[in-house]
Amino acid sequence: MERYLDVNHRVPVLDECDVAVVGGGPAGVTAAVQAARLGARTALIEKNGVLGGTTVVASINFPGLFHAWGKQVIKGIGWELIERTVARGGATLPDFSTVPPRHWMHQIRVNRFVYASVLDDVCREAGVLIRLHEMPALVEERGDHRALIVAGKTGLGAILAQKIVDATGDANVAHLMGYPLQKSEAMQPGTLAYQLSGYDIENVDKEALQRLGDEAVREGRLLPTDFRNRRPPLWAELCGGGGNAMHVVDIDGTTSQGRTDAELRARDVLSRIYNFLRTVPGCENIQVSYFAGECGVRDTRRIVGEVQITVDHYRTGYVWPDAVCYSFYPIDVHVKGAIDTRPLPEGVVPTIPYRALIPKRSDHLLAAGRCISGDLEASSAYRVQASCMATGQAAGAAAAVAAKARLSVRDVDVNELRRVLAEHGAIVPELQAARTA
Repeated sequence: MERYLDVNHRVPVLDECDVAVVGGGPAGVTAAVQAARLGARTALIEKNGVLGGTTVVASINFPGLFHAWGKQVIKGIGWELIERTVARGGATLPDFSTVPPRHWMHQIRVNRFVYASVLDDVCREAGVLIRLHEMPALVEERGDHRALIVAGKTGLGAILAQKIVDATGDANVAHLMGYPLQKSEAMQPGTLAYQLSGYDIENVDKEALQRLGDEAVREGRLLPTDFRNRRPPLWAELCGGGGNAMHVVDIDGTTSQGRTDAELRARDVLSRIYNFLRTVPGCENIQVSYFAGECGVRDTRRIVGEVQITVDHYRTGYVWPDAVCYSFYPIDVHVKGAIDTRPLPEGVVPTIPYRALIPKRSDHLLAAGRCISGDLEASSAYRVQASCMATGQAAGAAAAVAAKARLSVRDVDVNELRRVLAEHGAIVPELQAARTA
């Protein structure tokens, strides 16, 4: 039985703005910068002490994909962040002129610090009010504004905003505002990124390593679900210097307690891998030289939008009449001990509709990033970072336009929105071939 407290508490107003963006990851940063560049007073609220979200804190530091079938399909502010990172020596671009045999070959590995410093600078240059170490706790309607109550180090405070962009990844603000949400029946596993050192790959026997690993699984010292494949890919772990190949199953990151459980279990998985490897000849001195500060979560909640992107829309490259950006990535559903990867048919480039960013019947809230409206399979593809950047820029532009004109987000003129996005460097899908949704 749930228990409640009635608390009388005066909440200080911390700031007043046109647009409040919650979540400082790939979607949130691009949303905030775009809104600010359109002249909207914009606040960016982030729970961590650094911007970048999954790219920086979860160390999934390979934003993609920006290119499809030999041409660029996502540009704008997200691509500007990559170019500025490259200019500072924080990344090297692959050759995008050819179609790679595997999609991941067009990922761009960024130095986390350089990339984070670029985000700081771009936000400050645009005039974004960066608010770190704060999380949304409550949203109340207050006349022409939404009172976004945040919890910070000094307690509760209010940020008054005309429009809000939910870029939390988990639809946290949509939840607080009571909009309907959807969750997958079985959520995808998470991953804790890490690196191993202290061994010489030439001194490790591949067959012995796998044999000992099989024994460890039979004895329960390793679990089959600790890895992304049915059999532990132990040799791949060592060849890659440690890496992003572990799974944390049966987690639910929609609550703080669920997220706590995910973090603890992720470190348990890594402890099992580490303790096992130290028993392998040639790996006695192995060390975990790095592990991410956050377990990467792929799947929590998504909004129920004005429309829903289905896997059929995605895989056929359906051109929505209100398309605001492209997305490009294989269907990539992670399950226990395996990954269901389905490459897109040759030449197909999916589109994302503006209505998928709008919670059903919303007037003041937009979603961006992986919590936009879509089914499990479609969201497993559009949740990647470049696509999140593109939807973030679209949401930021729409929020700024709606705030300036005192419009419902549902009444934003899509043609005007598309024009604004194009003026700010985004690639907007051609609508000549559009079909009615």
